[in-house]
This record gives sequence, C-alpha cells and structure tokens, in this order.
Amino acid sequence: MPPDPHYLDKLNPEQRQAAEHTGGPLLVIAGAGSGKTNTLAHRVAHLIVNGADPRRILLMTFSRRAAAEMQRRVERLVAQVLRDKAGIVTDALGWAGTFHGIGARLLREHAEQIGLVPGFSIHDREDSADLINIIRHEMGLSEARKRFPTKGTCLAIYSRVVNAQDELEAVLQQAFPWVSMWNNELRSLFGAYVEHKQRQQVLDYDDLLLYWAAVMREPAIAAELSDRFDHVLVDEYQDTNRLQASILMALKPGGDGLTVVGDDAQSIYSFRAATVRNILDFPAAFTPPARIVTLDRNYRSTQPILAAANAVISESSERFTKNLWTDRLSSDRPRLVTVRDEAGQARYVVESILACREGGTALKQQAVLFRTSSHSAELEIELTRRNIPFVKFGGLKFLDSAHVKDMLALLRFVDNPRDRVAGFRVLQLLPGIGPGAAGKVIDRMAESPAPLEVLLSMPPPPRGSEGWPALLEVVEHLRRGEGKWPAELLRVRLWYEPLMEQVYEDAEVRKQDLHQLEQIAAGYSSRERFITELTLDPPDATSDQAGVPLLDEDYLILSTIHSAKGQEWKSVHVLNVVDGAIPSDLGTGSAHELEEERRLLYVAMTRARDDLHLVVPQRFYVHQQAQYGDKHVYAQRSRFITGAMLGLFEDSYWPAVKPAALTGIAPAAPRVDIGAQLRGMWQK
Repeated sequence: MPPDPHYLDKLNPEQRQAAEHTGGPLLVIAGAGSGKTNTLAHRVAHLIVNGADPRRILLMTFSRRAAAEMQRRVERLVAQVLRDKAGIVTDALGWAGTFHGIGARLLREHAEQIGLVPGFSIHDREDSADLINIIRHEMGLSEARKRFPTKGTCLAIYSRVVNAQDELEAVLQQAFPWVSMWNNELRSLFGAYVEHKQRQQVLDYDDLLLYWAAVMREPAIAAELSDRFDHVLVDEYQDTNRLQASILMALKPGGDGLTVVGDDAQSIYSFRAATVRNILDFPAAFTPPARIVTLDRNYRSTQPILAAANAVISESSERFTKNLWTDRLSSDRPRLVTVRDEAGQARYVVESILACREGGTALKQQAVLFRTSSHSAELEIELTRRNIPFVKFGGLKFLDSAHVKDMLALLRFVDNPRDRVAGFRVLQLLPGIGPGAAGKVIDRMAESPAPLEVLLSMPPPPRGSEGWPALLEVVEHLRRGEGKWPAELLRVRLWYEPLMEQVYEDAEVRKQDLHQLEQIAAGYSSRERFITELTLDPPDATSDQAGVPLLDEDYLILSTIHSAKGQEWKSVHVLNVVDGAIPSDLGTGSAHELEEERRLLYVAMTRARDDLHLVVPQRFYVHQQAQYGDKHVYAQRSRFITGAMLGLFEDSYWPAVKPAALTGIAPAAPRVDIGAQLRGMWQK
C-alpha cells in the first residue's frame, strides 16, 4: 500500500516549512499555543517517512513525559502514512529523552573508557546537598565563627558555576554576593565534593552534563557519538544552559541535521543557569546562518488575551519579533481586578471559580497561577474552608518525601554500595543505629573491593541487632536478582513498612505513596532504568503518575508559573500581579533578571484559553520582610502592565463598590467627629 501523501496537509504553511526542511541547521521560533509539539512530531515523522533510520534520530525534550508523548505522536503519524510498514518505528525511536537522561545512557555505555563503573549512582538534588553537608562537617566549615552558607546554598553555587560555565568569583558576585567572603573555602569544599563523588562512583545532575561535555572533547568518542545520529532535534531550546549548548554544538558542529525549537519569550529558568542567549545566538553560530521559521498562529487563546500578552512581551529589550494571532475572536477582554488585600484576593478567586463552574467549566479546566509557592497560602485556606478540592504543583515533590526516599535509597545502595549518602540513610533506618555506627559500617565497606560481601558477613553494630538480619536478607535478595522487576520493589516495601510504622505516626497514609511507587515502577523495564529515570525526572506531584489523590471527581489546579509552563486551561487566575511579586523583589537586580520576570508574566497569561484574570491586591504580604515589623506593604500594579495597556483589559475593583480613595468622590461627613476629639486633647 503506497504512503498517504496528505499527512502534512493539516499543518499551516509555517508549520509545514519546519516539517519539510532539509539540510542545514533549523531554528523554529514557536510561540505559545502555536502547535509546537505537533510540528516537531510531524518533522520527525516526515524524516522517517523519507527514509531516515529512527534508530539514528536523537530527540531531546524538557521532560521524560514530553519525550514519551512525542514518541506516541510520531508512531501514530508513521502508522497513518506508511500503513503496512508502520512496525519499523515501534521501539526504534529509542533515543528520546531529556539531556540528563540521554547523557546517563551514553555515559553508562562508555563508563569504562572514562573511569566510571557502569553501575554508578546518580544523586538527586537532596542527596547531593546531603553529601556536601557531610563534607562541610568534615572540613569544620559548619563550626565557623561566621555563618557559612547552608548545604542548599553551597549546592546552588556549585551548580551555577558548572552549568553557566562561569568562574566562581563571578557567580558569587552576580548571584550570591552575601557569601562572597567565603570564596576560598567554597573552592576547597567543591574540590573535596568532586573527590568524594569520584571515590564513591556517584554522579550528580550536573556531572551528567559535565562528563558528557568532557567526552565530546575526546576525538575518538566524540566522532563515534556524532556519527551515531543523523538527526538531532531539541525541544524547549530556550531553557538550555551553556553546557548543554556546548554538547549540542559538539554533536553537530556543522549544523547538518540539527533542529532546535523554542521561544525566547518563554525563557524563565535562569535560576537553573538556563540562558536565553542560546536561542538568540543560535542562527549566527553557523555559516551560513541557520534557517529561522516562526510559528506565530496561536490555537489556544482568544484574540483579546493574545493582544494583552503581546503588549506585555513587546516591551522586552531583545527578542525574535513575533506577534501571536488567532482566529478565535471574542468580545471578552482579560480582567485586571483590584482587591483590597490577599484575603480579598482569595475570596474573589473562589467566587469567580465557582461562578465559572456553574457556567459549565469544570474545576479541573481552571487553574490559579502564582510566582512563588507560598503566595497561594491564603487561597488554600479559603478553598479548604469552602470544601473545594485542589491539587498543587510546584511545592514538595513526590520523591522528596522521606518515606519514598528511604525506599529508593536501599535500591541505590545495593546497586552502588560505595554511595555513602544512600548507605547512611538505609543503615540509620534500623533501630539503635545512629550516624556514628552507620559511618563505621560504611568505612569498613569502602576499604574492600567487594563492599557488599563485607556488609553481608559483618556482625550487627552494638545496639543495632534488632533489624540487622532483615536488612541483610533483603540486600542478599536484591544482590542476587532473585525476584523479577518490579517484584523487587514489593520485597523492599515489605521490609521497610515495619520500620516506617515505628517512625511515622501517619504510616498508614504514607503506605499509599509506597503502593503508588510500585505502580510507577511497573512502567519501567528494569531496576536501573527505574532509579535513573525517576531521579532525573521525578513527578511534580503524586497526581502526576497514578491519578489524583482525591476522592472528588473534580479538582482545581494550583501551580507556580514555572510548573505551569507547557500547560493550558480554559480559565486562568494569576495571583499578586503587583511589584514585589511579579516582578519579584528578588528579581529586579539587573536588566536580564527583570526581563525574565516579564517573560514569567507572559507565560502565565498565555496559559489561558478563554478567560484570564490578573488579580492586583492593594496590600501584599512580603515574605522577605517578615523579620521587620509589619510584613505587609501597599503594592502597586505590576510595572509590566503599563498605563498604555489598560485599554486591553476590563479594569475593575472587587467588591464592585469602590472606596472613596479610588472613585475620587469626597467621603460623606462622619457621624462622630473623632478628629475634633483628638484635637481637643491638646487644647487648654
């Protein structure tokens, strides 16, 4: 059966140009809601339909779930076009994932060539911070007379230096000036941190990129990796950092077969060292320059919403010029609603959401977005009081919960017994074993070339005999691989639950998370793949993987703007659209920080399909000023909504009756002249 020749017909002209491009490097500037994912999927499918080997296509996306969705779309398209030959793509588009996930796979393949063991551990951010903390104590830095940076701050500094490819002194001056006096100590700490990781065969998130970049500087390995892929496609390129850009340029130095897709107006991750310069400078990185295709037709929002969002981003100092447009006409402008304070904001949002629900929009089709997780506190109280169910994204991650990390620590410890952080966590779960006893066990294991054998033959530490036999039994079970995956996780849960019951009063509630972890594990082919993928790309909340943890059939979405990127809802409320929140009072120190805050508001506005509410409380709680007297300030509308833009909004006050200060109407004479009484106090 011949291929279907019409599979690209549903694309608009610009999308089709991007899908059919051949030859040199391609930059696709994809505006919000412009069908970016659909375009990229059609491009990959078009390559395969025209003879490209799917096993030689590398596709890197922002998240593992985005990669999985892209694979599904490509497979459907290829099945539609090739029909009887659709089986060639099944499981063949295997090189799809995040930069970190792809890096981990490639490093395991070449581990022995670069001084690693294939079973190296990967630390998440919390584990990395814990290891830094251990070293801080060993170096005596936690006992310094002056306050030394916390483990989290130390890790943030280290990560910024690595990913931004910048000097420590410059990073301290630009982003962490309050700890600049510790420059020499931090340099020593980071050197020791690297040495500890290498001895323990542990890589952190940043190492996955560092090692990959270093590998690309080795001619033989670099040539092999470059030749492995005919086509390299990168999604969300505006969210990459300098290290990722250097890897990409080393993979395809001439640009042939290279496609990057992104939107400079949605570059909002500089706190992860992402730089908008990568996408702005991409065309000029090649000779001749890369071809640019701009997708500016929006399929999501109404024209009034787009007009307001375009006005906000048009004030940006440097950008690829585009104005989103749509044929979704509407007479309803986005609403700019002024309220008295955050309590009033919460009441307005709840009443608006309920009214929208009565109008036929389910709660789950509505979202409330905010700059920082703490900004939703007042709203969460009001929602709970009104019995409105909600799920929050951008707060505590599912895998950050202690009981889930306990389970994963045992799996990591068995796979890499030189992982001190995992070992400490596992051993201290046992009754009677504290940091000192755990350290002695770990030290004895580290001295042997067969650390697990040492553990299995070791007598229990003093006062630690109660749980010792059960630990050795489950370690032996996992080491031998006696159970198939994911049954191994069931075996770990049965070992862990009695220990959890001794530690947590809410153990029954936590058990539900462990059952959910087993459901997640069923989606992975092996223990190693499960640990690696979940460490690199954890779910944002429990609802991310196995259904919302609510009995209600409907629920409202609460989310930070960062976590909302890539999502869309019929109705969107944005909280605290005031100076001090958007832009954050911590984000106005430089021109590029201020531009990123502008892009954050743009991202929030372009999540809405039909209804957009920007809420402006006159009195705003400033968390950074909590230690100084009054924690509230009188706020002004965000500087990103200028007076010239007000005509694009339905500007209103809630409740509907404005106070005199806003209407300009003189207040009625008071019934009691308190002023006269007070003046009289000082009259003879």
